[in-house]
Amino acid sequence: MRILEGQAVTKRFGGLVAVSGVDFHVEQGEVMGLIGPNGAGKTTLFNLISGAIVPDSGVITFKNLNITGSKPHHICRMGIARTFQSVKVFGNMSVLENVLLGSLFGKAANVSSVAAAKQAAELLDFVGMTEVAEVPAKELTLVSQKRLEVARALATKPQLLLLDEMMAGLNQTEVADAMELVARIRDSGITILMIEHVMKAIMNVCSRIVVLHHGEKIAEGTPDEIATSKTVIEVYLGEQAYAGS
Repeated sequence: MRILEGQAVTKRFGGLVAVSGVDFHVEQGEVMGLIGPNGAGKTTLFNLISGAIVPDSGVITFKNLNITGSKPHHICRMGIARTFQSVKVFGNMSVLENVLLGSLFGKAANVSSVAAAKQAAELLDFVGMTEVAEVPAKELTLVSQKRLEVARALATKPQLLLLDEMMAGLNQTEVADAMELVARIRDSGITILMIEHVMKAIMNVCSRIVVLHHGEKIAEGTPDEIATSKTVIEVYLGEQAYAGS
């Protein structure tokens, strides 16, 4: 079953076509990767899906409902949550308070403060951050801030989670831990669409990958199909880059 689908999605910024007639879909329960060079249109597509910006043309549907141009908070409450390429946490609030915001305001149904606090604590345990629950978010390392964003997104009870370069800037051990977290999120029943430049992660955790270049979709397939695509190697992976991954 397709949980998310886009048809001929296009977004222009002046004379720049950031996303050009892109067709895509995400199957319920899968982890799908979105890759491509810097400036390919990946984060713009995330912004279109999440409602941060409105497409110039095309249609985006979530669970067969048209969400094209809907407000971000409406889309979030429908069941789509996201993280950001540049981490966006509430620095002066504690780790726990950041996650509480997701629990209290990220869902359409009202939730009691007691229930929200319980859920937030459970999510901090899920992402391995219980010990820093009372620490101001601005004092966290980059890897911990990224995990906090994931926990806050999960607090909205999403059915689809958009991860924007969750593993950027992490070392090999941190990447391995992040890959394990992505797998656990998937195993909990949440569908994942992820932008990532860490090819080891993309190739190992995704069942399907879409490649963008200059705003256009140039390839789609399994990790093996993408890794051996001459077009993808030429414009993005590079034979040496993939051989050493």
